[in-house]
Amino acid sequence: MITLRKSEERGHANHGWLDSNFSFSFAEYYDPAHMHFGALRVINDDRIAAGMGFGMHPHQDMEIITYVLSGAIEHKDSMGNGSLIRPGNVQRMSAGTGVRHSEFNPSDTEETHLLQIWIIPGQKGIAPSYEEKIFSDDDKRGQLRLVASPDASNGSVLIHQDVRLYAGLFDGDEALEQAIQMGRKLYVHIARGSIEVNGIALKAGDAAMLTHETALTLKQGHGAEVLVFDLF
Repeated sequence: MITLRKSEERGHANHGWLDSNFSFSFAEYYDPAHMHFGALRVINDDRIAAGMGFGMHPHQDMEIITYVLSGAIEHKDSMGNGSLIRPGNVQRMSAGTGVRHSEFNPSDTEETHLLQIWIIPGQKGIAPSYEEKIFSDDDKRGQLRLVASPDASNGSVLIHQDVRLYAGLFDGDEALEQAIQMGRKLYVHIARGSIEVNGIALKAGDAAMLTHETALTLKQGHGAEVLVFDLF
């Protein structure tokens, strides 16, 4: 079965400096039909104005992944980490028993476009931790590159949940067919561009939820960047 989550159906909030679309219930946006998908709790599609951002704020018992699409975000946290995250970087922060962090767009002129992803951890009360890795466009071109996993396999960042996150870039004749393990389900989010997912044409911001399917097919991409969450 394939269930679609169209871009225009998402929640939306525009604070001037921050323009956000919510795939799942978040803050003032409440949608009982879209609370989570398995352990996937949040995909916020954020556009942050130049020189603006989030001041220090707390998190607890959540796996947080930042995936930058354009521009950059400056991260600082209470663990002493500081980093400038750009497209190609995947940042993972395990909030665990508690952490505070800030995120600012350091540019004076350029907007930052990013995805903020939250995954419910498999265990509460773990020690907070931080990790960041770079995955080149070549790693993702015409294929799905594992970027986050519960065992840090293939150079991916470690997340404390039985979820595997893949990222891929597809254009023109580039295509993929991949089996889905029995008992697993997929959440396919189109970060930008357009592509056919199992024969269904989707555009930026759209998503497809695949349950009881045996395979995933991606083809007819036009500047497509795709995130695929493999969950139980």
